[in-house]
Amino acid sequence: MANTSEKEPLFSKKNIGLVKDPLTDNNPVTVQVLGICSALAITAELNASVIMALSVIFVLGVGNVVISLMRNVIPSSIRIIAQLVVVAALVIIVDLTLKAYVPDLAKKLSVFVGLIITNCIIMGRFEAFALANTPWKSFLDGVGNATGYGLILVIVGFFRELLGSGKLFGIPVLGDPVEKTGLYAIGYENSGFMLLAPMALITLGLIIGFQRSRNKNLIETN
Repeated sequence: MANTSEKEPLFSKKNIGLVKDPLTDNNPVTVQVLGICSALAITAELNASVIMALSVIFVLGVGNVVISLMRNVIPSSIRIIAQLVVVAALVIIVDLTLKAYVPDLAKKLSVFVGLIITNCIIMGRFEAFALANTPWKSFLDGVGNATGYGLILVIVGFFRELLGSGKLFGIPVLGDPVEKTGLYAIGYENSGFMLLAPMALITLGLIIGFQRSRNKNLIETN
């Protein structure tokens, strides 16, 4: 007779899928079309994209665990308020950490870090997953969805900074446009348009189109 009390392995195929699926076929940005505001607003620099991605991974990963631990004691009537308190506390931790260690970048991201509180990906995972699952599964789900979100930010930020200013993380990689070295020596010019908001939307659209072309069976959800 099968032992029904046997626990599921921590890294079972199903649990690993909680991390892997949001990276590809169930990406919260390109498939579910959630959290695109920051993808359009802070991706002109790769450094800002990476910091925002790491911030959301921390907030959603830890937040999902906290909500899961509290799921049986939070009254249904105030669950949204409780979720907002949890995410707000975590965002304050992120904001204070950035101000302490990367103050210049913290100034650029100040408004957008605060808006993590209302990021629909975070509140959506709290409601759809953390309230109904164990802390470990909730942690994996949070990390997976936040990493999927962050991956898109980094990709968009990579192309926008590279093509817009010839830099990555603020470091020139295509040469010196003033001294005409590297690619600039053969006539290459930076595309300032890449640093404007419309190109964030266009770049994101191209990524979504590429993913759709690879898998036409993707189911769009909201």
